[in-house]
Amino acid sequence: MTTNADKFLEASAEFPDDALTDHRVYEHPLVQRYATKEMSFVWSPAMKFSTWRKLWTALATAEQELGLDISDQQLEQMRANLYNIDFALAAEKEKEFRHDVMGHVHAFGTQAPLAMPVIHLGATSCYVGDNTDLVQIRAALQLVHRKLVKVLATLKGFAQQHKDLPTLGFTHYQPAQLTTVGKRCTLWMQDLLLDLQRVEHEMETLPMRGVKGTTGTQASFLELFDGDHDKVKQLNQRVCQLMGFEKAIAVSGQTYTRKIEFYILSVLSGIAQSAYKMCGDIRLLANLKQVEEPFAKTQIGSSAMAYKRNPMRSERVCSLARYVMGLPDGAAHTHAQQWFERTLDDSAIRRVILPEAFLGTDVILNLLDNISDGLHVWPEVVRSHVMAELPFMATENIMMECVKAGGDRQELHEEIRVLSMEAGAVVKGQGKPNDLMERIKGNAKFAAVHDKLDEMMDPQLFVGRAPEQVVEFLEQEIDPVLEANRELLQIESVDGVNV
Repeated sequence: MTTNADKFLEASAEFPDDALTDHRVYEHPLVQRYATKEMSFVWSPAMKFSTWRKLWTALATAEQELGLDISDQQLEQMRANLYNIDFALAAEKEKEFRHDVMGHVHAFGTQAPLAMPVIHLGATSCYVGDNTDLVQIRAALQLVHRKLVKVLATLKGFAQQHKDLPTLGFTHYQPAQLTTVGKRCTLWMQDLLLDLQRVEHEMETLPMRGVKGTTGTQASFLELFDGDHDKVKQLNQRVCQLMGFEKAIAVSGQTYTRKIEFYILSVLSGIAQSAYKMCGDIRLLANLKQVEEPFAKTQIGSSAMAYKRNPMRSERVCSLARYVMGLPDGAAHTHAQQWFERTLDDSAIRRVILPEAFLGTDVILNLLDNISDGLHVWPEVVRSHVMAELPFMATENIMMECVKAGGDRQELHEEIRVLSMEAGAVVKGQGKPNDLMERIKGNAKFAAVHDKLDEMMDPQLFVGRAPEQVVEFLEQEIDPVLEANRELLQIESVDGVNV
C-alpha cells in the first residue's frame, strides 16, 4: 500500500524542469529585499558605465584643450551619447574581446563613430575603472552623510523629550546609578557624531586616481604630448576638475592604493558598530518593556505566539551591522596582497565588498531613522524599575542625613547593611517588592529621616547632571552640525522601511 509519505517523497524527489522558470536565479537579498533605490542607483550599471563615458569625454575634452587634434564634432558625438548605452552590444563586444573595457569602448564608438579614434586615447582600463569607483564612492559617502545627519536630527528630538526621565543605569547589565532616558540617547548620538566626522574627513580628502597610465608613470601621455611634462600635469589636473575632484592622488601604480578602500570600509564599519550598540540597547530595553520600536497595526510578531511584539527592525540592524563590520578585513587583505604596481586579484572581491558595504550601511541608517522616529517609551514601566532598585541607592544619602543628626556612621552603616541583605532576600527569595524603606521606617536608629524618606526617594535627586548634560551636548555638539547641514535635512529619501 502506498502511503501519503511515499507519495510526498515521490512528488518532491526531483525539481521539474518547467517549474518556477522565472524564479530560478539567485537574488541577492541585500538588493532585492533591503537596499534603497538611492544607493542601488549609485552602484548600478547605469551609473557605472555612464561614468565611464563621462571619463572618456572629460579626457578627450582636456586633451583637445591642451592641443591634441580632437574636433568639436567628435566631442559633440561623445556628449550626445553619455547615457545612450547599448548594453547588449557592449556585452557582445566583451564576449568577442574577452575584455569589458574594450567592449564598452567599441559600443561607445559605434554610437559616436566620429569619436572612435580618440576614445580612451592614452588611457588604460584603470583610468575608467578606478576613477569610476572613486566617483561612486564619493556619491555613496554623500548619501551616507545625509542620512547620518537625518538620524542625528531625529535622535535629538527623542533626547530632548526624555532628558528629565530618570531610568536605571546599567553596568555589567546590573542596576547601577540612575541616568535619564535622554542622556542614554546622547550616548548613541555621540558614537554617530564621531562616525559623521570620519565620513566628512573621507569626503574632504578622497582623491581621484586621475590620469596615470598603465603603471602610474604617465608615459603614454608624455608620448602624446611630445615629452611636454607640464601639459601632462595640466591634463591630470584638468580631468580632475571636469569630474568634480579637487585633486588626484599624488602617485599610483596602475591602480590607486587600495588602502583608501580599507579606510572607507572602516568608517562604514564604525557606523555599523554604533548602530549595533544602539539597537542592542533597544532590544534589551524592549525585553524589560521599557521601550518599544515602531510596530505597525497589522504587523505580526510571531507566526506562533500572537501576543509577541519583537524588536525586529533593531534585530535587522544588528544582523546587517554584523555583516558590514566584517568587510574591512577583506579590504585589508586586498591592499596588503597587491604586488608591485598591481595584481588583478583585487578585482573580484572589490566588485562585491565595495557596493555591499555601502548598500548595507544605507539600509542600517534608514532603519535607525525609522526606529528613532517611532521609538516609544513607557514611563511608568521605567519608573517601576527605578523604584525597585532606588531604596538600595538611597542608603548612602539616608546614612549621611542620620550622621548629620548625631548618629554613628559605623553603626548606621552596619544597620543598613543588615537591612539591605534582608530586603534583598525578600526580593530574590520570595519574589516580593523591595521593602527596604519600610524596614528603615521601622528602625529607631533612622528616626532622624523618618519624616523625610518620601522626598529622599525622589528619583530626580539621583540623576546627577544628566538633564543638563543632554542640553549642553545638543546645543554644543549637535546643533552646529544640524545647522551646517540644514539643507540636507530638507531632502526626502526616495524610499523608507517596507519590511
